[in-house]
Amino acid sequence: MHIREIDRFFHELLRIDNFKKADRGINGLQVANKSKTVSKIAFAVDASLEAFKRAASWGADMLFVHHGILWGGEKAITGEYFDRISFLIENNIALYGVHLPLDADPELGNNISIARKAGLEEIELFGEYGGLKIGYKGVLQKPMGCDEILASLGFKTDEVLAVLGFGPEKCRKVAVIAGGASKEVQQAIDEDIDLYITGEVAHHMYHQCLEAGINVISGGHYLTETFGVKNVAKVVNEKLSLETCFIDVPTRL
Repeated sequence: MHIREIDRFFHELLRIDNFKKADRGINGLQVANKSKTVSKIAFAVDASLEAFKRAASWGADMLFVHHGILWGGEKAITGEYFDRISFLIENNIALYGVHLPLDADPELGNNISIARKAGLEEIELFGEYGGLKIGYKGVLQKPMGCDEILASLGFKTDEVLAVLGFGPEKCRKVAVIAGGASKEVQQAIDEDIDLYITGEVAHHMYHQCLEAGINVISGGHYLTETFGVKNVAKVVNEKLSLETCFIDVPTRL
């Protein structure tokens, strides 16, 4: 399949153009390949050299990532930045990056995936970022403790970064923004949420959450953002009949 067709498919699937003003990252094709054709797409969270090497070993024509290498503004092509780009070019691998659109997508995104796996009902948009709401909130039919919710998500206690148990013992109202959304906890506090699920926590959040009486699960930036790329890989395989694989390079952060 021609790379232009792939690009058009992803733009439509993930509503990429809706995020031009909100996202500082460049969503879409970040590095082309020499052949301009794609038959095998690898998927990963981060555009790391390790992910590139595994994609090359698998024979990928393209690597689709959540965290690309272009974040707005000019950057000298030196050091590890040069190493990554030159590896892609030398191995004829295109790089496709989708950031906020993959967090916010109402069907395939990281945030809706976590909300559904947690068992939320009456799901609504939550969490404004860059003028758009990118997260989700909802209620649990049966209130659950943080440990029970972790189990629902498939997260092991030793995998997550932190659990701040400062709120109700049993949670009913839950809000979700994956990745690096520590500042957005204030929006959860303002909406009287029992549990806020995100990727990262910051030092200042401890007393902020303690004093507000809210629970927080910090699942890790990486772990909370594996859902979207896996979902898109499945859709590509089913709708485009292209070979796909997920490359797991966890950062434990």
